[in-house]
Amino acid sequence: MDDTAHGITTGAVARRLGVSPTTVRSWERRYGIGPAVRADGRHRRWSPADVAMLEEMCRLTASGVPPAEAARAAREVRKAAEVRSPAVPEDSAATAGPAAGEAVAEPAAEPRTGPARSARAGSGLPLGDVRQECRGLARAAVRLDGPLMETMLRAALATYGLVATWEEIMTPTLHAVGRKWESSGDRYVEVEHLLSWHISTALRRAAVTGPSVASPGPPTLLACVPSEQHTLPLEALAAGLAEQALPTSMFGAAVPAEALDAAVRRSGPAAVVLWSQARSTADHALARHIAGTTFGVRGARTAPVVLLAGPGWRGRALAPGTARPGGLREAIGLISGLYGEPPSGNDGERAGGAGA
Repeated sequence: MDDTAHGITTGAVARRLGVSPTTVRSWERRYGIGPAVRADGRHRRWSPADVAMLEEMCRLTASGVPPAEAARAAREVRKAAEVRSPAVPEDSAATAGPAAGEAVAEPAAEPRTGPARSARAGSGLPLGDVRQECRGLARAAVRLDGPLMETMLRAALATYGLVATWEEIMTPTLHAVGRKWESSGDRYVEVEHLLSWHISTALRRAAVTGPSVASPGPPTLLACVPSEQHTLPLEALAAGLAEQALPTSMFGAAVPAEALDAAVRRSGPAAVVLWSQARSTADHALARHIAGTTFGVRGARTAPVVLLAGPGWRGRALAPGTARPGGLREAIGLISGLYGEPPSGNDGERAGGAGA
């Protein structure tokens, strides 16, 4: 984290807080919440008390407090932190010995009172124990900072890959925003919409920039059942299959039963993935119908494997020809196996087969 005896750099503190360095510098310029001490000939260095002040600034602005008012309250937090761990005096900053260095670096965790505070600081969202990138994405979402969300999502996909980014960063942040929305009336609707848009953009970009499809074989059809509007999990699956160079056709939200039946008969897919977010939208009759639909030449007709994806399908026995993957990784593994690729991870739950 670029710790030194004089504190940490602006870039390091920005990464820690999940904001851009420009935002940190802007707060210093506009509201006077820069580092309390600067060593001669050095760039800005942020002590633990300074970091505590910025964390409070993040928390307050994320909860809707005007920046000027948040800055005044944040400066009080720094004063309290300095009482617990006095800052290095200006006239000794350049010659501070080991003890002074320890006084700056050691209490870095003091402003945090426990795991719950650490997970929530700066976003006001019920995140729990998650990756630092997840907290940063949540802060950017609450501030409606689209460019920062774009940057963070690109970096996460490049660093961790699609599956880890979806399961450990995107999904926890979406769930936290959803819970906050449900418990806050009409607040945070704009946060959920903007976050969903940027996640969708990142997933669709990954889907179209993957390797070329290896062969023009039968596609995998991805569709939400009628009345189901949640498409992001299918967009994540489309991106994951694109990484494997597997052919897909994405039909999106609320596909009418007649349209889905026509698409299956016309394209002869290897698999059909039906997403249902809630039991109220899970159409088991439609799933059985699609699983029983055959196509091909006489004597060699075949039917697609139907993957029942999403929590809406839980609690019912599987019909023949259907499977219920437990997550994105398992869905990619099941579908890869249909194309002769080695499946990765658990094969999920299948009707009449292994993995049930």
